[in-house]
Amino acid sequence: MAVESAFLHVIISLGILLFAAKIMAEVFHKVRLPAVLGELVAGIIVGPFAIGGLPIFNGEPLVVLDETVRHIGEISAIVILFIAGMHITPREFLKGGAASFTVGSLGVVIPFFVGYYVFVAYGIEALQATLIATALTATSIAITIQVMTELGRMHTKEARLILGAAIIDDILAIAALSVVTTMVQTGNTSLEVTEIVFLIAKILGIFAALLIGAALLVPRLLHVERLKSKGAVEGLATASCFAAAGIAAFVGLSPIVGAFAVGMAVASTRVIKKIEDYVGKLEIIFAPLFFAIIGAQVDLRGINLEVIVLAGIIIAVAVVTKLVGTGLPAMLFLKNRNRSAKVGIGMISRGEVGLIVAGVGVSSGALSSNIYTAVIMMVAATTIITPIWLKLAYRKEPPEQAPATAQKH
Repeated sequence: MAVESAFLHVIISLGILLFAAKIMAEVFHKVRLPAVLGELVAGIIVGPFAIGGLPIFNGEPLVVLDETVRHIGEISAIVILFIAGMHITPREFLKGGAASFTVGSLGVVIPFFVGYYVFVAYGIEALQATLIATALTATSIAITIQVMTELGRMHTKEARLILGAAIIDDILAIAALSVVTTMVQTGNTSLEVTEIVFLIAKILGIFAALLIGAALLVPRLLHVERLKSKGAVEGLATASCFAAAGIAAFVGLSPIVGAFAVGMAVASTRVIKKIEDYVGKLEIIFAPLFFAIIGAQVDLRGINLEVIVLAGIIIAVAVVTKLVGTGLPAMLFLKNRNRSAKVGIGMISRGEVGLIVAGVGVSSGALSSNIYTAVIMMVAATTIITPIWLKLAYRKEPPEQAPATAQKH
């Protein structure tokens, strides 16, 4: 009975989160704000730290964020990045490799080092400053993808650069997270430079292997002449996505990296249009659920004046370092100030890595509750800033036409 009650609680929570997300997306769309922002706000409003915390369900909060709900959020992120991968083929990704690597790398290095030295100067001890700096590294690309799709911009040069750079950014941020987690767990705050370089090289090598494997295997697996049963192509593509996500997670990468690699492999097949039609329907459910679940994790109850001041500094560093760290190097490749600025804006939002770092730090006792709350506020603020700023940046420009081979979103 307890198991049935827990399952029922999860189903009710998901229903409330999805319903609220779709309603708020509609409201925000009517007032010409990004729908994704409405979905995030919906999560904050009906989450367990706001209205969803009312003890309506057998004396428990109406909305629960247990392991099952969080896992569904992670699956949703995998689906979103699988879809994003379909906008760029492996050949296009490699063609823009220098640009993606440069922008993505500097988008991690600059926020990390600037963040570390700013917070040490502010009086925060070294390990806590390192944890904050790590939380500043990784872009939450899912939010930018959703906004670019809404605006009809997924096939622009800056969108392709953002996609490629965000994947490099994510891989390097996972490497930084691995190093910092090791430091926290072992209490060793002075890893050798050679150890760090080896770890980063290993993670980049694993991603390269995943990408090559997906590019070689997925087109053969989806050979349309061999697959006659209904839904075979779509089913195998989805299975490949989850398999690659599982492999990525098993070897220490973010699952979304594997999903993105398979999405790119699918983009180079003849069945791309068929699969795009299919995943477009998945996106209707999984995208709003993901953003509502992210919003529902925002707990603003621990706010005080010290937290607000610290959060303001962290948010300022988060915004400026991504704008400079990715926008300026983008100028070298796009040769256009407006497009480069949009790359910088599109890379501002933080997400999963920031939340994971905060969680690791506070659960181990390495991060104070005030700093933990300030980091969560930074993730929430950058998540809200990005879609609004991107929409303003594109306000006066007509949507670009997608190539004939790609679906128009």
